[in-house]
Amino acid sequence: MPSVHLLDYVAGNVRSLVNAIEEVGFTVEWIKSPADIANAERLILPGVGHFGFCLSQFAKAGYTEPIKKHIQDGKPFMGICVGLQALFDGSTESQNIPGLRIIPGRLERFQDSDKSVPHIGWNSANTAKGLAGSDESLYGLRSDSKYYYVHSYAVLYEEGLLEKDGWVVATARYGDEEFVGAIAKDNILATQFHPEKSGAAGLRVLRAFLEGRKSEMLSSTSSPTAVKEGLTRRVIACLDVRTNDQGDLVVTKGDQYDVREKDGVSTGGAVRNLGKPVDKAKQYYEQGADEVTFLNITSFRNCPVADTPMLEVLRRTSETVFVPLTIGGGIRDTVDTDGTKVSALEIATLYFKSGADKVSIGSDAVTAAEEFYATGKKLSGKTAIETISEAYGNQAVVISVDPKRIYVSSPSSTTHHTVKTAFVGPNGEEYCWYQCTIKGGREGRDFDVRQLVQAVEAMGAGEILLNCIDKDGTNSGFDLELINDVKDAIKIPVIASSGAGKPEHFAEVFEGTRTDAALGAGIFHRGEFTVKQVKEHLRGRGLMVRRFEESI
Repeated sequence: MPSVHLLDYVAGNVRSLVNAIEEVGFTVEWIKSPADIANAERLILPGVGHFGFCLSQFAKAGYTEPIKKHIQDGKPFMGICVGLQALFDGSTESQNIPGLRIIPGRLERFQDSDKSVPHIGWNSANTAKGLAGSDESLYGLRSDSKYYYVHSYAVLYEEGLLEKDGWVVATARYGDEEFVGAIAKDNILATQFHPEKSGAAGLRVLRAFLEGRKSEMLSSTSSPTAVKEGLTRRVIACLDVRTNDQGDLVVTKGDQYDVREKDGVSTGGAVRNLGKPVDKAKQYYEQGADEVTFLNITSFRNCPVADTPMLEVLRRTSETVFVPLTIGGGIRDTVDTDGTKVSALEIATLYFKSGADKVSIGSDAVTAAEEFYATGKKLSGKTAIETISEAYGNQAVVISVDPKRIYVSSPSSTTHHTVKTAFVGPNGEEYCWYQCTIKGGREGRDFDVRQLVQAVEAMGAGEILLNCIDKDGTNSGFDLELINDVKDAIKIPVIASSGAGKPEHFAEVFEGTRTDAALGAGIFHRGEFTVKQVKEHLRGRGLMVRRFEESI
């Protein structure tokens, strides 16, 4: 098979890119030193995270000049995410770190007055501005497709500015800001989105680049239709994974976090088994899930860190599932079976190298937040949240929050932030506060959800997975009051979780809150509804969702 050279300089989840390249018929050869670049015909520069960190690592290793020469020699070059950003003059994220200065312009942070930052999710790469005709496709891009983005900084688009220098530009829109989603000229293609995480639409772009098909006429059957610009509503499938009593990994689902069958049933209180993790993940991907989340809800067994079963689940899943994968459980400082101390950053790195795009931190985030306030809101720089987000970017760190309602008679009866609720308490209370819990909801803390989410946002978390113990397993819908309260408190994206029992509940949370995504588990595992059915319902309500594309 033909090959492509890939440069890995601690750039996040590279395994998924390798899998995507192999999926479209190419093999990967690794660039291990600057001298190797001279032997590369096709070269891909991936990257996620902080512009300054990535560019500094890149320059320190001596890759800057060899990359420039590769491009100047006219050899095919592709930049992905930070790989696109590196081609520009610089970024306001790191004022003193220069880019490669191949394309004029600088990256600016999204204005966050009316939207969540980072910009996470599926958006457009519309209208290849600079191509000769509207029926031409730039490297397989289509205006009716959506692509997966995750970034806080972007090149804001100005009509004609890049085109006058011969660049062809495909743009996306976030709020009222239009930015560069992809850009190409001669031998160069760069995408702000991740093609390896954009399903069939992204694989199509990757294959077109590797095969050297910069532009082609669209057939009448593939000609894009006009679609609404902007970010889609994300529907996420979540798989709670643990070992059953026989030692097998299974997908399970609890009621108020109890995953065993009720007493009196034929299984005798066994762990509820709803399928195999890798198989279920592929099933949801093929139904159109925008992301897949794995939560290791109990420790599997005492085994070496490098042999953790979830690592193999991620490796196998990422071979056939080309949407973002999140893994939660065990992302903390630990001690290996041989007594070696292993940091949370090292654990996260293992997960990223195995196919994860994000890691989710639960109980340890509560502990870190409590210490944050105890020290007068001073950052230690040593927490899992801080170390991982510094290395891989805040978009790689998700905080899983497990709050439950505590009813009070009035706001003055507690020191915690309260919500006036439409659902009164057992004694007629009209107010409640949301207590943070740890250890899978088994232990409550004198700490409210607002305190937690504001603390972890300050530490560098990029997204909140907002569960609700009161709603978990009830199939009664999401806690809209909780979601609105958290959205009012922070700027980073929020994923609504717990309580989904039918497609209408997803419509309710998107119409009744400003949530950025909604997550389902049992509703999908039990086969009551598919991801596709949920999306069809949302589309019927006029909500913009990503359509699933089967072929590349």
